[in-house]
Amino acid sequence: RRRAHGAGHHREPAVTDDPEADALDAYSRAVMSVVDQVGPAVVSLQIKGAASKRRGRRPAPMGAGSGVVVTPDGYLMTNSHVVAGAAVVEVLTATGDRLAARVVGDDPATDLAVVKADTTEPLRYVEVDGGRSARPGQLVVAIGNPLGFSSTVSTGVVSALGRTLRGKGGQLIDGVVQHTAPLNPGNSGGPLLDARGNLLGINTAIIAQSQGIGFAVGVDTAAWVLAQLMTTGRVRRAWLGLGAAARPLDRRLARFHDLGASAVEVRSIDDDSPAARAGLRDGDLIVELDAHRIEGVDEIHRRLRDWPPGQPVRLAVLRRGQRMDVDVTPTAR
Repeated sequence: RRRAHGAGHHREPAVTDDPEADALDAYSRAVMSVVDQVGPAVVSLQIKGAASKRRGRRPAPMGAGSGVVVTPDGYLMTNSHVVAGAAVVEVLTATGDRLAARVVGDDPATDLAVVKADTTEPLRYVEVDGGRSARPGQLVVAIGNPLGFSSTVSTGVVSALGRTLRGKGGQLIDGVVQHTAPLNPGNSGGPLLDARGNLLGINTAIIAQSQGIGFAVGVDTAAWVLAQLMTTGRVRRAWLGLGAAARPLDRRLARFHDLGASAVEVRSIDDDSPAARAGLRDGDLIVELDAHRIEGVDEIHRRLRDWPPGQPVRLAVLRRGQRMDVDVTPTAR
């Protein structure tokens, strides 16, 4: 008996008969592990506008947001709307250090931006792996600075994938992750993470007066924008130079040309634009782009997002009921 209970001998861990409590304990350990791993890489951004012309006036405070460090030398990602119009950017790290920073580039169309913090010491960071993907129902953790409360943690699950949001200027943001982790003003630009601390997206928006509906720009989009901004300081997109809207097709016309229920009607054409040079006209109905059927303006945005500027793209157009092909060479915008 003394040997069995003597000092220094191994004791078996307590075993519970409550699977729900065991699952809750595992959930808590997973969240705490993510916070320990990624929490130091989440920063607060203090934004100030241009200084007043009056002598002695300092730059006026504009707001605050969150960001996540993505390289050890101080590059971080946040939302474009967080840093829009900023004259002065200051980064507050999780350890309390205040660092001067500058905006490297921003992309209002995806509501993403890259900021560089001035630091001589390596910072904790999160890898931006565009090959990762979320799954509906999986646990997610959001870390940010809502309403000025630094290093706030919230949890939820992925509600849906493939959502779309409108960026500034009406551009379509594809691959948005909908989730239930509570977000508030100030969470913008903070990371959405999985149970292993991997980046799934950058939190960007909520629906006012809703509960459990938050959105994050997917990590695949974030990786693409990060590479563009760090390489050139801007994101290049193919531009046609036309205004358009979806229009239902006459059933007989759609059946005759083997088309869907709608097409995209050209409403306006910018002067000296690729569309003007290609001979497109007001009233033309765009039904295909690069041999892919087009039924809405969003599909044109989606197809052109990765299209190389300067490379011709073929549009199938209905003009006065007749189908014709038009080659347009988009330019960079």
